[in-house]
Amino acid sequence: MNARTAHAPAAGAAAPGAANVADSPIPRATYRLQLHRGFTFRDAARIAPYLAALGVSHVYCSPFLRARSGSMHGYDIIDHNSLNPEIGSEEDFAAFSDALKRHDLRLMLDVVPNHMAVLGADNAWWLEVLENGQATPYADFFDIDWAPPRADMAGRVLLPVLGGHYGAVLSAGELSLRFDAAEGSFSVHYYQHRFPIDPREYPRLLKPALESLSATAVPADARAELDSLVSAFAGLPARYETGAALVGERSAGKEAQKRRLALLVAQHPSVGSSIEKAVAGVNGRAGDPASLDTLDELLEAQAYRLAYWRVAADEVNYRRFFEINELAALRMEDEAVFEATHRKIFELLRSGAAHALRIDHPDGLFDPAGYFRRLQERYRLTRAQNGDTTDDHIDDTANDTANDLEKARPLYVAIEKIVASFESIPQSWPVQGTTGYRFANLANGLFVDGSAAGRFTRIYQAFVGESADFEETALRAKQVILNTSLASELGVLTNRLVRIARARRDTRDYTLNTLRQALAEVVVAFPVYRSYIGEDISETDRRYIEWAVARARRRSRSADASIFDFIRAVLLAEPGAEPEAGDVPFAAMRMFARKFQQLTAPVTAKGVEDTAFYIYNRLASLNEVGGDPAAFGVSVNAFHGASADRAAHWPHAMLATSTHDSKRSEDVRARIDVLSEVPAAWRLQLRRWARMNRSRRREVDGRSAPSRNDEYLLYQTLVGSFPPELMQGAMDAEAAVEYRQRIRDYMLKAAREAKVHTSWINPNKEYEAALGEFAEALLTPGEHNLFLDDFRDSLAPVAWAGLLNSLSLMLIKYTSPGIPDCYQGNELWDFSLVDPDNRRPVDYARREAALGEVAAIWQDAAGSAQPDRMHALLERMQDGLPKLHLIRRLLALRREQPTLFERGDYTPLKASGAHAAHVVGYARRHGGRGLIALAGRLFMRMGIQAGEQPCGEQVWQGTRVELPFLPDGTVLRNLLSGENVAVAGGGISMAAAWEHFPGAALEFELPTN
Repeated sequence: MNARTAHAPAAGAAAPGAANVADSPIPRATYRLQLHRGFTFRDAARIAPYLAALGVSHVYCSPFLRARSGSMHGYDIIDHNSLNPEIGSEEDFAAFSDALKRHDLRLMLDVVPNHMAVLGADNAWWLEVLENGQATPYADFFDIDWAPPRADMAGRVLLPVLGGHYGAVLSAGELSLRFDAAEGSFSVHYYQHRFPIDPREYPRLLKPALESLSATAVPADARAELDSLVSAFAGLPARYETGAALVGERSAGKEAQKRRLALLVAQHPSVGSSIEKAVAGVNGRAGDPASLDTLDELLEAQAYRLAYWRVAADEVNYRRFFEINELAALRMEDEAVFEATHRKIFELLRSGAAHALRIDHPDGLFDPAGYFRRLQERYRLTRAQNGDTTDDHIDDTANDTANDLEKARPLYVAIEKIVASFESIPQSWPVQGTTGYRFANLANGLFVDGSAAGRFTRIYQAFVGESADFEETALRAKQVILNTSLASELGVLTNRLVRIARARRDTRDYTLNTLRQALAEVVVAFPVYRSYIGEDISETDRRYIEWAVARARRRSRSADASIFDFIRAVLLAEPGAEPEAGDVPFAAMRMFARKFQQLTAPVTAKGVEDTAFYIYNRLASLNEVGGDPAAFGVSVNAFHGASADRAAHWPHAMLATSTHDSKRSEDVRARIDVLSEVPAAWRLQLRRWARMNRSRRREVDGRSAPSRNDEYLLYQTLVGSFPPELMQGAMDAEAAVEYRQRIRDYMLKAAREAKVHTSWINPNKEYEAALGEFAEALLTPGEHNLFLDDFRDSLAPVAWAGLLNSLSLMLIKYTSPGIPDCYQGNELWDFSLVDPDNRRPVDYARREAALGEVAAIWQDAAGSAQPDRMHALLERMQDGLPKLHLIRRLLALRREQPTLFERGDYTPLKASGAHAAHVVGYARRHGGRGLIALAGRLFMRMGIQAGEQPCGEQVWQGTRVELPFLPDGTVLRNLLSGENVAVAGGGISMAAAWEHFPGAALEFELPTN
């Protein structure tokens, strides 16, 4: 589909027609690196040779612009136009960039357009807003409601930063006014937070200082200067005067007067002493309420209101990233905001240091489609400014539609977008696709035995003693989120709806409370993350809105169902359908609809992924970002359908199996999936383990701790994550201690996210202690711990089948339509859990050594089938060498045949015979060349025992794969084992394809006429 890349140069090559601007070829494969103070640009540069040898084309880095000090992820950016000094300097980045270029690697940036880190004392833009209110250009950068319902909050922003109620914090003396003599400025400080004082309020502080100066303390001209400064600060335009000229006058004036004040204090220290005395008087004395009145009055005069952090849920008036008070949303729809936040990004693209973008959380943006268009247009302008005005790499033989799409997508852009199974992103978006959450769940579902859904449901419900299904759990969780942590966002949206309702006589009787309740029910019922209403409404968005309103109406207990008709009418308002004169205009309804869709996404994310996924634990491997735990497995036919659709419409979308956002790594999920094949054994194990461990439970608040649901999750977590090095014999003491702590940390996070027995906001310390002690007791060796040995014995066959699942998963990922992405370290087995567990240091020395080993084994085996060499490789299964070998070989193929993978079609293959249901086969073809991928699934149902390879005729028992498009006699070479297989009778046998390695990637080339 992407004709432009048919002639794309190799990674690292200069762009045609531009000496400094790199083109943006489609990646061959990406490798995600998490950069932070413990893994810097210099560290990344050191592994560039390894990544090149592995075979990826793009190093895909976590955000590395300046973030809050100590950030381990980089999404809390405080300055979009400088590098994070904890990751490295400009010189360090240049060394990293040079290392990539030397090894023909390119760089993919993780861009964070939705939000910035605020509060604290390190975001210059945010501090400008606090100091000046609306009288600064930066007031429009952040999505702040400057006209909230509370009259005392007009023109102010709520800052939910205090650890207690405002009055108590003030009385305790925790808020202190300080004077910065070097800057000539005043601020209030609260631990790590700084709150600038409005310069127009400086006279409150300078007048007492002026009055305290004696005639002999300073010369008359110094007193005159201070007096002049009092007048100058008082004469600044007010913070609510927002005209451009007045804003400019205020900005220039306040800084000029601050410089004058700093100079005066530097020249006359006694002036500074008088100011400090005045400051001390304002600060008053802790425990003396009357002495704090002046500080209270000063704070009340500011463009912000300091508040207890719990107040945020109800009253915060800036849009946040989810419910995180420290992350404020940006108005990226404003062109000035776009330019200010993307200057450094385009500098890197222009210089050829960066080549592709991953866009974080675009569903938070007001206008995602507009943002994507602006990215591409700005990139095209960047190229033109550097002398490249050609539409290079466009294939003249492609159809006009394909060329138009490629001209609109000169820059490779992948978006972090969660897509439901019935949803697709608009074809008109100028992006290459998503970052691969949907693929991760589709591919994982292949290894879940769908026929066991009913039995697994009964097992789960019997163990936990509850019968709620996932849909109901998710709806309740979304409702909890909307009524608690995101209640303020609901309030802001409700106020917009109230204004619309009261502008019309036929809707003005709807009360605030009924509108809020009905609106909440529609938000909760929304079937996807969000709609994408712009100037028009697509049929898809119309369908989702109708769906949500109808679902909300059915679930509602509201006496007046007509309110749902009103909400539907507002959301679906069409241009030219304005009400009668005097009524609310269409623009207000359309604005409401566009703000509405900025709320449904965080409600779904927090309600489903970060709450319901930790409550409904039937089969935990299904509880993955972008997944649907109600869907128990994916059929082979469904997988083929989705893959063919991706090949046709989004052939360059990313393919992820583990990410920094994953709830569990790919290898953990692959193990847990195996339980679906053995429901009877799982039921018996649960009963046995529960009996063994019942004495370790405690009673907290009259209930068992841990709960049965948390206990059920814990057993699955141990099945999925138990380290291979701890499965044999005596446990290594240091490794065992580390693993016990990892499990304690994970279970604490899981319980808090579930919000049932404890939570982040209201932690139940007694329950948390009981849960942690229970988990640790299960993993502590001892003569009284009957569980641990029984668990390890039971785990062995499941763990082995899980490894085979992982190999099949990698075969599928690296041959499917799309761009495979490897999360750091996952080229070997990785049994990590949700962050921060999946951000632990990666042992690259071990991986470099392993890559050398598999390269040597393959070199010895190259050219012919050498079973002894494959046997040597498979003997190292526990070390992960077969996984690394498979990835390396398939990336080599992608390097050798880029067109096959960029433009090749996708053809499902039919299997027949005893184990046909255990085969996932498909062909990728372009021209006369092609690849046949044959992966396996459900290995325990096939009877594979621990340590056995699913290879040979004894296993496959005559199972064949039909290849009707290949003539008999066509020779297929298995790139994973070096063996040749000939087509006979219209197909091949699985025994021949999988004779010495559990997977087949069969390359073929048809003779040309």
